[in-house]
Amino acid sequence: MSRLDDHGLVEAVRSILDDLDEPSDGIRLLPLSGGASRQTSRIERHDAAPLILQRERTSQPRLAGGMADEADVVSAAQGSGVPVPTMLATNRSHPDTAVGPSFLLATAIEGETIARKILRDRTFADARARLTAQCGAALASIHATPTVGLPPHVTGTDQLEQYRTTMRDLGLVSPAFELAFRWLDRHRPAARPPVLVHGDFRLGNLIVDTDGLAAVIDWELAHLSDPMEDLGWLCVRAWRFGGAGPVAGVGARVDLWSAYEAAGGAVVDPDAAHWWEVLGHLKWGVMCGVQLAAHTSGAVRSVELAAIGRRIVEQEYDLVRLIEERPT
Repeated sequence: MSRLDDHGLVEAVRSILDDLDEPSDGIRLLPLSGGASRQTSRIERHDAAPLILQRERTSQPRLAGGMADEADVVSAAQGSGVPVPTMLATNRSHPDTAVGPSFLLATAIEGETIARKILRDRTFADARARLTAQCGAALASIHATPTVGLPPHVTGTDQLEQYRTTMRDLGLVSPAFELAFRWLDRHRPAARPPVLVHGDFRLGNLIVDTDGLAAVIDWELAHLSDPMEDLGWLCVRAWRFGGAGPVAGVGARVDLWSAYEAAGGAVVDPDAAHWWEVLGHLKWGVMCGVQLAAHTSGAVRSVELAAIGRRIVEQEYDLVRLIEERPT
């Protein structure tokens, strides 16, 4: 990421806005997060709607086309009716600016992303009642997005083999995870034609306002897969954040499936959805191992990563429970 002082970044953003014939007076950049890979800022302007600027921190972008590739996926999903921010500029449209080699500039969507507030604050009581059905409809629109013309990184892999390899490379030993791999091998559902999936559709990556789902964000993990992947991932216990409902802590699986089908999604096979939910728990368990290894290896000394590593046991418990009794 380019090293700019606040004034230099403001002037770089102002240059982009002038080029777009967008109001650029009175710009203020307000940091929103200090994530490991990205810096997110809210751009306030005089007499104009706020914007969001995201920049990758590293000089080597994760995707070949930088965040412009992610923005292309978001724009394609928007064309399919998915509620998303509108992309205004990227490192591809403005490659010579000082903002950096990998960035996107988008409209700001008002609402909340913090799961604890969404699940507990009285302000979002009506939103919680609507959220399950809205998630089902949004997922149906995502999965209906045409895949022709998507960036080259949007491909598919055998995730069972991918995470088996990751676990082996980590040297992670877990009888419960081994049991899950064997169960998933034996019960793999029939393959469906792959569609665009978000890849991380859950609380934290959804903007929720008082009316419910306002936008789906953070598309860097989008890929081609079975549509049931997104539905199963949304039901992983970790993404309920203490809520009682299996769907994002607020709803029932059958209500999610009904809304998904009513919005044009594929007919849901409960056994296939359950298979992907089991795989989702296993994936998160292995990811916890990846986070732990980053800490114990000394690559990133972090109490947070160490604490995430301790959550492996939660996934082991959930996997055994899910394998023994398929939820209804």
